[in-house]
Amino acid sequence: MNALIGKVAFVSGGASGIGRAIVERFVAEGARVVFGDINVTGGEAVATSAGATFIRQDVAQEGDWISAMRLIEELHGRLDVVVNNAGIIGPSGLETVEVEAWNRLFAVNVTGVMLGCKHGSLLMQRNPGGASGSLINMSSNAALLASSTNCGYSASKGAVRLMTKAIAVDFARRGLAIRCNSIHPGAIDTPMNMTGTEEENAALNKALDAMSPMKRRGRPEEIAAMALFLASDASSYSTGSEFVADGGCTAALSGI
Repeated sequence: MNALIGKVAFVSGGASGIGRAIVERFVAEGARVVFGDINVTGGEAVATSAGATFIRQDVAQEGDWISAMRLIEELHGRLDVVVNNAGIIGPSGLETVEVEAWNRLFAVNVTGVMLGCKHGSLLMQRNPGGASGSLINMSSNAALLASSTNCGYSASKGAVRLMTKAIAVDFARRGLAIRCNSIHPGAIDTPMNMTGTEEENAALNKALDAMSPMKRRGRPEEIAAMALFLASDASSYSTGSEFVADGGCTAALSGI
């Protein structure tokens, strides 16, 4: 406990699922947390229950990032951690994909992460005592092994994976103490997966459980624990790296 005492963190997509778990864990570990989401009702509820500060945010809009960073600087005068967690599933099959949906997928999953790294790192470079901080980008195990049913999602999360490495190496070579790493969850038990009928959701859950050698979906709290490590000083020598939490999905060929 208390691994984040004295740190200020921002989490995008913090109103539900993995983002909410990260907000709650960071607060429990002593961080002062500001988080954003397009879900105002859910965000305000999490802010009240967790003891965090909420701001309405569409991560694809640069102005919303500027507003969020301005709020953090006014409230706390520094920024130590950014978790670029907000993401969407988006279109699936190649032959049926609509360009508008494809562009929105990349606007949220890729441009949103870039903007978080851009504006988060600019504020981190103004920290008292010099540039310092940890950028944590939520990718997916679909960035390591392709999803045959959703080329767009794999492409967007693959972009996050390599963007993370490029940012990490750039900052390290410039002598900036700002680390950048990616987290690659497998199937996690979150509301994002529960958009169909009760029967459809049950069938999907069964399929997701079967994907993992551990025979279960992950819990948001398990991904929050990984984010905690990367946000804390315990990971001070980790940058440009991939941290996988997928129950062994990417460790072996399926069924063999």
